[in-house]
Amino acid sequence: MLKWTDMEAFEGTIESVLFFNPDNGYSVLRFSADGRDKMVIVGTFPPLAPGERLKVEGEWETNAKYGPQLKVARFQPVLPAGLKGIEKYLSCGLIKGIGPALAKRIVAVFGDQTLDVLEKQPQRMTEVSGIGASKLADIKASWSSHRDVRDLIIFLQEHDVSTSLANKIYRQYGPRSYEVLKTNPYQLCLDIWGIGFKTADAIALKLGTDPASPERIKAYLLYLLEKDNEQGHVFSLRAALLAAACQELGVGRTAVETALDALTLKRAVVCEAVEGDTAVYRPFYYDAQEEVVKALERLARAPFQAPSFDVDKVVAEVERELTVEFSPLQKKAIADSVGKKIVVVTGGPGTGKTTLIKAVTAVFAKWGKTVLLAAPTGRAAKRLSESTGLEAKTIHRLLEFNPKLGSFRRDARHPLAGDAVIIDEFSMVDLALMHSLIKAVPPSMRLVLVGDKDQLPALGPGQLLRDLIEARPETVVRLDRIFRQEADSLIIQNAHRVNQGEKLIYPPPGEKNADFYFIRQEEEAKVFSTIMKLVGWSIPQRFGLPPLSNQIQVISPMYKGFVGIERLNIEMQRRLNGRSEGLRLGTRELRVRDKVMQVRNDYEKDVFNGDIGHILHVDRDSFRVVVGYDGRPVIYERDELDDITLAYAVSVHKAQGSEYQAVVMPLLTQHFIMLQRNLFYTALTRAKKLSVVIGSYKALYIAIKNDKPVHRNSRLKEKLLEAASRPAGFDLA
Repeated sequence: MLKWTDMEAFEGTIESVLFFNPDNGYSVLRFSADGRDKMVIVGTFPPLAPGERLKVEGEWETNAKYGPQLKVARFQPVLPAGLKGIEKYLSCGLIKGIGPALAKRIVAVFGDQTLDVLEKQPQRMTEVSGIGASKLADIKASWSSHRDVRDLIIFLQEHDVSTSLANKIYRQYGPRSYEVLKTNPYQLCLDIWGIGFKTADAIALKLGTDPASPERIKAYLLYLLEKDNEQGHVFSLRAALLAAACQELGVGRTAVETALDALTLKRAVVCEAVEGDTAVYRPFYYDAQEEVVKALERLARAPFQAPSFDVDKVVAEVERELTVEFSPLQKKAIADSVGKKIVVVTGGPGTGKTTLIKAVTAVFAKWGKTVLLAAPTGRAAKRLSESTGLEAKTIHRLLEFNPKLGSFRRDARHPLAGDAVIIDEFSMVDLALMHSLIKAVPPSMRLVLVGDKDQLPALGPGQLLRDLIEARPETVVRLDRIFRQEADSLIIQNAHRVNQGEKLIYPPPGEKNADFYFIRQEEEAKVFSTIMKLVGWSIPQRFGLPPLSNQIQVISPMYKGFVGIERLNIEMQRRLNGRSEGLRLGTRELRVRDKVMQVRNDYEKDVFNGDIGHILHVDRDSFRVVVGYDGRPVIYERDELDDITLAYAVSVHKAQGSEYQAVVMPLLTQHFIMLQRNLFYTALTRAKKLSVVIGSYKALYIAIKNDKPVHRNSRLKEKLLEAASRPAGFDLA
């Protein structure tokens, strides 16, 4: 039970809900306290409705809009007394299947015993006209759920756990919530998206978990592994794991070693000796790495049908049909694509990768062979389809992902049907996706991988393109010629100069039609005001685009700071979309016409991490938002709104795989940690017709000169080299 203090306490009835934030449960309620005038109460609550009774305790404060209000520190639901109170409570919408009319009939039958009947003898509800078996089942389930989640919220409230977390926990475990919390609260960070180790640890410690508990140490080790995976590492090093756990948890090395051994014994982790240390994997990534190596080697060694025609002659025919002149390296890449099982094509912007893909598909078509086209994201697949005139799919669609089962239909048992598969933007493919793809490629199929090795690696673990290039140089064709139609583009020229660590080329003074500009500004405030002018007026005027267009994109290296992504989004929303109808969610607001981005893959909705759309409609009563993606409406319910975020400004990683008419990028020495060559190169090459960089020459110099790639723990290259050295006939099963 709650311990009531000397704070003021009241018991009464909720008259109306003035505000409710589903993200964190923060509510503003008009409250009718027994024996006194109505008041406003604020605090963190579960979803409440008019007619519900509460016992509240808190302190008075003054709000500029609502005046005096009680800031609630603790609360307890109180079942209503009196026939009118019971009737109002039942009809408030919390109990599924009971509306005002039915609530009146129920109270007429059971009187002041109504709630006792619902709790102890719910089957008696069938005595009321209009309640049959189906309606009774709905009422019983809703009443039980309503009671359970309330009890859980009150239980967790005593341990300072927020209402929103309590709701998430109940949605995951239902009636088992108490059992999970009491036996192993660290299970939360494994099962519930959005709850990490730190949140679960805070709950566990408040519930009395021993800080030196083996379960706590094991959970922290798994958290460190997951954190490294999020940074792109396939595995972590044992020495670093042990040191981090000892320091953060304040426990001895022996306890941490024992916990890691226990995880290894259960195969919750997999350990592998590496030079001078031990690689520690989460099992999926260990298995995925092993299977990708074996599958690639099997594919490379599998027999296949060699072309029965004069390849050079057919390439010349395609050259005439496309009215282009292939470079020698393009011709080699085309010939290799039909003459080898695995080909990797890499090259920067303007080097003809898209033309190459069109040519390869044309050659296969003349041969009577079927080619499949795919890319890692919907945006990249759409671009590939538009540029080739052929059907292109996301890799997930190609492999026929089933969101309900969480698996792919296409695999080793049901492989892809075709003679070749071409994957564009391969630099964005991580180990997990490659694992799913390569399993579905049959031995008879050719695999052509196309990407820019100088772009940022995939968001997920691994560095597939780099590892394949270094481990299989005989499969690689590097396109390095900039074609005539691209040679005048400063974006293209400067992208290649960035890769060479050379100074950029700037347009002549007064030139108004260049595609690249560097605007020197040393002060954050001036950089900020320049960005606002460019996206709000100058660029829309030049290209005839609305300021909210998906084709104008601000890309910032950092989330925090004066010109960081978070502040830029808030300010651009205010300036570009300040009058639209909105839905407030704690500290953020979503408005009609806002540009928003999906931040995680949702296969049921068919929207993916990085997809950008516009809000078409907001429903403030039900906390529902409708977002349009290329004209297709997608509905987000209350508990799905964390999946979208404002996208007036985005990170370089989020922009990867996209192209925009115009890109604006701040670049200051305050961004020092993110001033890296491949990051700047990736941002620069997102622009098709205009790239504007605003900042200091010093920051620009650092970004261009800092060519040290960010290290990722991966053993794919070493394992591929080892597999290639094995003799023919070696068992690769």
